[in-house]
Amino acid sequence: MVLVAVAVTAILSLTVTALRWLAAHPWIVAAVLLAAAAATGAWGWRHREAARWQQVRASGLRYALGQLDGLHHREFEFAVRDLMRRDGCADAAQVGGRGDNGADVKATDPFGRRWVIQCKHKKAGWSGKPVGTPDLHVLNGTGRQVHNGDILVMLTNGRITANAAAFAKSQRLHLVDRHLLAEWASGTRPLWDLLRALPPAGRQEAP
Repeated sequence: MVLVAVAVTAILSLTVTALRWLAAHPWIVAAVLLAAAAATGAWGWRHREAARWQQVRASGLRYALGQLDGLHHREFEFAVRDLMRRDGCADAAQVGGRGDNGADVKATDPFGRRWVIQCKHKKAGWSGKPVGTPDLHVLNGTGRQVHNGDILVMLTNGRITANAAAFAKSQRLHLVDRHLLAEWASGTRPLWDLLRALPPAGRQEAP
């Protein structure tokens, strides 16, 4: 009994000491609570993303052009990301935003090729301002050097000028205009089956 009493007394003493120390250092309590909240939030986000991806796979994601036209430009990027995931790019990510250096979506296809996609959403669709050569300059300058891309894509729900098409061909850039986007988004074939002159599996295109 004496040993039990001593143990209980020691535990109570340590508890009181710990509580007094925490009361004297409230910022530590706040930091621990913030860290716990951040960890819980991160776990919740990963859980939601996993559930979203499972839903995408199960539903066989499809988009009509009207749906894509009605999206906010950021939502358009997420739609492209989800289409890449649908086709087997498990790591596809939306990365567009301030300081994105010309990349809105990045993904690795089942053949090991790294895709860098720049998205140009046009509210007016085909009637909007076309994607021109200047729009390709950033992608051409950063896609391989900064993002280590194997396949660089300019994708739009609008149209692309003839000059831009010629420039893209000369620089080994790939273009997805409104017509090709419609075929990809509403169909079942992955984007790499719809584009021509892609590098073989595991190989980069020459700059």
